[in-house]
Amino acid sequence: MPTNKSIKQCVAYCLAQRFDISALAKQLSDSALIRLIKGALLIEDNQSWSVVFAYGAVVHWNVSSEQQIKLHHLLLDHAENILAAAEEDHFTFILDCPITRIIEDHLEIESSDPIVIFSLSQGMAQSIKLASFETNAITTINNTSYIPKSLAKTGKINLSRHQIAKIRGQLFLTKSDIILNYDLLDTPDFFWEYPEYEVFYGITAKYLEVSPRTDVLSKKLETIRELFEMLADEQKHRHSSILEWIIIWLIAFEIGMAIVDKVL
Repeated sequence: MPTNKSIKQCVAYCLAQRFDISALAKQLSDSALIRLIKGALLIEDNQSWSVVFAYGAVVHWNVSSEQQIKLHHLLLDHAENILAAAEEDHFTFILDCPITRIIEDHLEIESSDPIVIFSLSQGMAQSIKLASFETNAITTINNTSYIPKSLAKTGKINLSRHQIAKIRGQLFLTKSDIILNYDLLDTPDFFWEYPEYEVFYGITAKYLEVSPRTDVLSKKLETIRELFEMLADEQKHRHSSILEWIIIWLIAFEIGMAIVDKVL
C-alpha cells in the first residue's frame, strides 16, 4: 500500500478562549511554512498540517505527539483565558481517495490540497469550540441547579445578597462569552470567497452535527438567562424589602418621638 494511503491521525483541540494569530505568525515565520488565511494559521510540514484558529482551537493532521506538545506550548504563550481542561476530539484519515467522506470518525479525503485540509478543519474546529461552550454551559447549569429547587421547595433562595451577586456575575460571564462568540458557529467567511471548498467544510460540520448542537446550546443559554433573571428579581425583592423596613422603622421612630414630645 502506498505511503499516502496509510492511515494517519487527526486531532482537534480547544485550548483557550483566543489565540494571538499575528504574534504566532511572526514567531513561526522563520522556522515553518505558514499561511495566514482569514484569521487562521495553516502550518505545513511534509504532508503534515496544523490549522490554528484565532478562537482558541487547533486541528493537527498527521502531526506527531511531540510536535503537537511543542506547538501547544507556543500557542498557550499567545493565548487568552486558557481552559482548565482542554477539549479534544480524535479521528483517523487517509488521502487520495475517490471521494471525501467520514465514516465512524475516519476520513477518506480525495486530495492532499492544503486548502481542502483547511476547509475540513473549519468544521472540526467549530465542533471542538462548541464542545467547550457546551461544557461551560452544562457546568454552570449543574452548579446552580439547587437554586430553582430551593425556590420550589421553600419559596425562597437561601443565599446572601453577596452570594447572589457572585452567581449572577458568573452566569453573565458564561452567557456573554458564548453569545459574543456565537457567530463562530456560522459558515466561515472564507467560503464566501472560495465557495468551491465549502462542500468539504459541510462534510465535517454535518457529521459533527454543528448546527443541531448549536440549537441545543441556544436552549441551554435560555435556561441560564432565566436563572439570571430569577436571581435579579430576588435581589430587587430583597432590596425593596430592606427599603420598606427602613421606612417602617423611620415612621415608627417619628411616631415614638412625637409621643415622647407630647408626654414631656
